Amino acid sequence: MKKDHKPAGPSQRMLRVGELVRHALATLFARGDIEDEALAGAVITVPEVRMTPDLKIANAYVMPLGGTHADEIVAALNRHRKFIRGRVAPQIDLKFAPEIRFFVDETFEEAGRIDALLRSDRVRRDLDDDSDDTTED
Repeated sequence: MKKDHKPAGPSQRMLRVGELVRHALATLFARGDIEDEALAGAVITVPEVRMTPDLKIANAYVMPLGGTHADEIVAALNRHRKFIRGRVAPQIDLKFAPEIRFFVDETFEEAGRIDALLRSDRVRRDLDDDSDDTTED
C-alpha cells in the first residue's frame, strides 16, 4: 500500500533528539571548552536544533548574546564541529553521533522586522480604521 501523504513536520524522535543535541551544545558553550579567538568571551544561545529524518545531521541555529559578530562565531563553530561532535556524542546516547552544522538563527531578526512593521504608521492607520467600523449599535 502506498502512502499518499507525508508528515506535516518533524517526528517526535527528531524533536527529542534535536532537544538533546541543543541541551548538550548549550552546556558545552557555557563551559567554554572550545578554544578559538572568535569565541573568546562570547555568550552563545542555541534556540533550535533541527534533525534530519535519519538523525545523521543536526542543523544547529545559534545566536551570540546581543547578535554581534554572529557570522564570525558561526564560522568558528563550524571550524570546530568535529571537536564539538566528539564532546556532544557521549551526552546524547545515540548509536551514531550526528554531524553538526551551525547556522545563524534569523528568528530574532525576523521578529524585529514584524514588530517594526506592526508599529508602522500605515499599519496603525489601518488598525485605527478597523476600530471605527466596530462601533456599538
